[in-house]
Amino acid sequence: MKLTFLGAARFVTGSQYLLEAGGLRILIDCGLAQGQDEKICGTDFPFDPLSIDYVILTHAHIDHSGRIPQLVKEGFKGSIITTSATSMLCSIMLLDSASIQESESEWMNRKRERKGEAPIEPLYTKDDAYKALELFSETEYGKLLTLNENVRVKFIDAGHLLGSSEVEFFVSEGGKEKKIVFSGDIGNLDQPIINNPEYIKNSDVVVMESTYGDRCHEKKATDDIYNRAKVLAKIVDDTFKRNGRVIIPSFAVGRTQELLYLFKIINDKKYIDRPIPVYLDSPLSIKATSVFKSCTAENYFDKDAMELINRGENPFEFPLLHKVKDVQESIKLNSIKESIVIISSSGMCEGGRIKHHLKHGLYKKENTILFVGYQANGTLGRSIVDGAKHVTIFGEQVEVHAQIQSLPGLSGHADHDGLIKWISSFKTKPEKIFISHGDRNVAPAFARELVEKYNLKAYAPHLGESFDLDDIIPYQEKEAYIDENDRILNESRELLAQGLEKVDEVINRLNDAARKADREDKKTCIRLANAINRLSSDLDDLAAKWNSD
Repeated sequence: MKLTFLGAARFVTGSQYLLEAGGLRILIDCGLAQGQDEKICGTDFPFDPLSIDYVILTHAHIDHSGRIPQLVKEGFKGSIITTSATSMLCSIMLLDSASIQESESEWMNRKRERKGEAPIEPLYTKDDAYKALELFSETEYGKLLTLNENVRVKFIDAGHLLGSSEVEFFVSEGGKEKKIVFSGDIGNLDQPIINNPEYIKNSDVVVMESTYGDRCHEKKATDDIYNRAKVLAKIVDDTFKRNGRVIIPSFAVGRTQELLYLFKIINDKKYIDRPIPVYLDSPLSIKATSVFKSCTAENYFDKDAMELINRGENPFEFPLLHKVKDVQESIKLNSIKESIVIISSSGMCEGGRIKHHLKHGLYKKENTILFVGYQANGTLGRSIVDGAKHVTIFGEQVEVHAQIQSLPGLSGHADHDGLIKWISSFKTKPEKIFISHGDRNVAPAFARELVEKYNLKAYAPHLGESFDLDDIIPYQEKEAYIDENDRILNESRELLAQGLEKVDEVINRLNDAARKADREDKKTCIRLANAINRLSSDLDDLAAKWNSD
């Protein structure tokens, strides 16, 4: 039995694990890396897609599913097994992702044409996404599936997103059976709408996420759904008192539906004694909300949501909710004078209509930009959250004068204590715990805590590392077993990640200095221009060198 970490290894995005066991080659998740993770991980598969027998998909988020169309494009012909809710969400999310890939390719090719360079293909197209969707096979929680005579698999509720799953593998090899558990993304406790994560009692091997392995969510004001709604209501009310608007970058699937649910509570409970016009400006969010509605008969929703549904109420509808479908209507939002709330995608501000709203709203001090989800390194959202004084949107520099806030407690991921609770639920200690889906500092630190504080055998793999699951090596000894070439490669990847952060920091500092420089101070302006030109020239030289190599 062999397990290889092909993504989300000391990174948060791009989940992808290859399990070779029982005569099968099984890919667990096939996600798209985002932000700086994409620059480091690349987009080439280190295996022949035709050699993969199954894809087991834990949930629909693009950082777990987003490369499935590419896999199919490059030859995969097996089955993609997941829950029915995940399958339905992927039917809209993968097509949307394909549309983005096509648009980005067209934009890049226009630039390449002007430079006399050859065009590039999109990572995949809508046709590839349609072909991928034909390979989906649906299952439900708790059902034991037989993949072949040696491998069985079962999905249980991860409590992270509609249809999200933890996956249990039961593998027979050489007369022995081994149980292998993949946590997927472990849900936060008491999330709106969906159930809490289920807990597993035993496993020989565990692959576990660690997104928030270094922190706990703020809980005082957000212990339950109604307190969360009150916090959101206060942010909206304070902004409206300044005659501003609230702009919310939100993930189209999961987080947007939670927000709609919170706004329904605010309206029903009358937490604000003024009208609250909410504009949902994301075609994907609108489609995803329809999927949520269609799953109300399934065992996906928590007790509070089901009480609303059983009373004949829609958890995602309330007065003054406007669904913006076409581009012209979206553009008109920028000319509305009264205070409004805009919910738009993408959640990390890397694409979609949210960038237009930020361009028109960031520079106004009366506005609030409200973040409601994780912002990966290297994304526009992360720059804003980290306090950038100005950002570049569509090639233009935009000053940041709006209030930047985050809504506490609204997270789809378990925090540190939630992760500890999940791993502590195992009645017998696993032989080995692999910590993934955490950044280069968080994942190894969380693994070390499990070793030192809880006496567990835990390790945070590097990208590309493989393990023989019949020969588990304890954490303390593992570092000595890494091949020297692999060690150099892993260290180089980590240095690259640090270097990219430094480049971003230098560029931001130079831009900030340029904005502050007195236009009459020609000497300072010349020095800044020379510094920027030197940096640009050095980066061009490096790019040319590595492209030629």
